[in-house]
Amino acid sequence: MDEILERICGEHGVFLRREAEALGCHDHAIAKAVRSGVWIRVRRGAYTLTHLWEGLSLAARYDLLSRAVVRQSQTVVALSHTSALNQWGCPIWDTDLGEVHLTRPDGKAGRREAGVRQHRGVVLDGDLIKRQGVLVTNPVRAGLEYTTVADVEHSVVEIDDILHRKLATTADFRERYSAMTHWPDTLTTDLVLRLADGRSESVGETRIRFLCWRQGLPAPIPNYPILDEHGREVARVDLAWPELGLFLEFDGKVKYERLQKEGERASDLVVREKQREDMICRLTGWRCIRIVWADLYTPERTAARIRAMFRNLAV
Repeated sequence: MDEILERICGEHGVFLRREAEALGCHDHAIAKAVRSGVWIRVRRGAYTLTHLWEGLSLAARYDLLSRAVVRQSQTVVALSHTSALNQWGCPIWDTDLGEVHLTRPDGKAGRREAGVRQHRGVVLDGDLIKRQGVLVTNPVRAGLEYTTVADVEHSVVEIDDILHRKLATTADFRERYSAMTHWPDTLTTDLVLRLADGRSESVGETRIRFLCWRQGLPAPIPNYPILDEHGREVARVDLAWPELGLFLEFDGKVKYERLQKEGERASDLVVREKQREDMICRLTGWRCIRIVWADLYTPERTAARIRAMFRNLAV
């Protein structure tokens, strides 16, 4: 039986209660399988095998939850908003992953129940795509939908990511947005599109750009190339103010995990990064400021640090 259930999970992500019952597994056996830790209940009436669940990231577990909701739906639905962004591999930073967002292609309003939020809206040709067996809104629509349920900062993070990975262009967003004039909750969508910049490579870099905008600082240039004496690119910095002689590096955990070479100690990486910083300062004559994740939660203090660097450079 477990082999059959594993095959179902391989195809659909989860198996449903009715599928387990069809294999002869009824109330007592189902409760026992969950209680003993052999099965994981993803949501009421939808399960997966524990060994398939263990080790999954939060995004992957949210994917299973989303697939469970789709399988249990009584009508055709498409994953949308946050749930669609997750399907497209977007970072979904600091977002409620306990609620699944659906859109009904038939345009009818759906009910809102625990853990499920149904939306309705005009679906244009090309808005929906079958992805890994599930109907989802395309990256452009998903990003625009997200601006109606999230604040500006969170929305810019997602659209920056879509642009950076070339899942869509700014023109694509603008064109689709022009057909959303009667959508509710789109008052900040235009602002999000004006702030978005696909040159940002991470959530942290986007959030620093947003911090600068919100705190009235000059806009930095993302992913700025550094050239040597012969005009060859030798490095890129996360953000830069060339006219002010300052560059900023975001020291996030994910970034360091990406930079660390196999077998390299953390201390070796720190030394290598310091040497890289010294080289950039020598080539450009600029100064460097480093920001960590915690600094993003004290925006006024962090903005004051950056302003102080500007003033020092102007002296």
